[in-house]
Amino acid sequence: MGDLRDLYQEVILDHSKRPRNFGELAGANRRAEGYNPLCGDRETVYVRVEDDVLADVGFRGAGCAISTASASMMTETLKGKTRAEAEALFERFHDLITGREGEKGAGRPELGKLAVFSGVREFPVRVKCATLPWHTLKAALAGEETTVSTELTEGPKAESGGAS
Repeated sequence: MGDLRDLYQEVILDHSKRPRNFGELAGANRRAEGYNPLCGDRETVYVRVEDDVLADVGFRGAGCAISTASASMMTETLKGKTRAEAEALFERFHDLITGREGEKGAGRPELGKLAVFSGVREFPVRVKCATLPWHTLKAALAGEETTVSTELTEGPKAESGGAS
C-alpha cells in the first residue's frame, strides 16, 4: 500500500509543479472564478465549448499543491468530453474524495488518473482544495458570473467532516 501511496503523491506533485493547461485560454466562451477562503486558493477556469463538447479547458491562479494538481488533471481529463460526460465525471470525482463512491453503484464513468485523489478524503480540510477547480468548472459551464466559494458549494458535514 505504501508504494501505491508514493506513486499517488508523485503524480500529484508532478501536476502541481508542472501544471498542464495552465494559463488563460484564448477563445474561451465560458469562464468562472473560484476561491477557497480556508487556504486562500484562487482559480479561474476557462472553457471553450463547441457543439456541447469541451473543446478546450484551461486554468490559472494560485493554490496549494492539491488544488493545482486537481485543476491540471481535470483539464486533461475533460478535453473532448461532452457537457454530460463532464458533469458525470464531476459527480464521480466528488463522490470519490468525499467517500461516497460506494453509494452510487455501477455504470459510473471511470476516473482514470483522477483516482490518485482518493487519499484526500483522509484529510477533510483538503477535500475543498481538490474540489475547487471542479466546482469552478461547473459554474463556468452554467454561465454563472459570481465567484464560486468552497464555503458555499460544500456542506460542512459532507465535505470537511464537520470542521470548517
